[in-house]
Amino acid sequence: MIEIDPQQLADRYIAQWTLSDAAERRAAIERLWAENGTHVLHPPVEIRQIASELGFDHTTLEAKGYDAIEARVARSHERFVEKQGFTFRARADAVRLKGVVKFGWETVSTGTDEVVGGGVDILVLDDDGRITTDYMFPGA
Repeated sequence: MIEIDPQQLADRYIAQWTLSDAAERRAAIERLWAENGTHVLHPPVEIRQIASELGFDHTTLEAKGYDAIEARVARSHERFVEKQGFTFRARADAVRLKGVVKFGWETVSTGTDEVVGGGVDILVLDDDGRITTDYMFPGA
């Protein structure tokens, strides 16, 4: 496997969520992700409760491939960055164990620099250092 600094990867990963330009965002996704990469979101508890009430016993959400990941990142950018005035930043805690990188991240108010949330991501990498699976745990 190619050598990758886990903190630099975490920073690049978080940066894709904050890019306003759609072409730059797509290019960042294609540099970071394997073509059939999968983003797996463990949604916040309120979403899991609603899904459970509707009869869904499997409440994880998935986006697979460049187009689906791009749509997921674009929607997140629109909701949190554009409309709510947040940005995201990686915590300085990224670690790598073989083909897996784990790091924490924060949601930050651009107006006050106050941390208002965050979570943990676990990235599984291919031999080229691209993300094959991203397990995202908001609120962790």
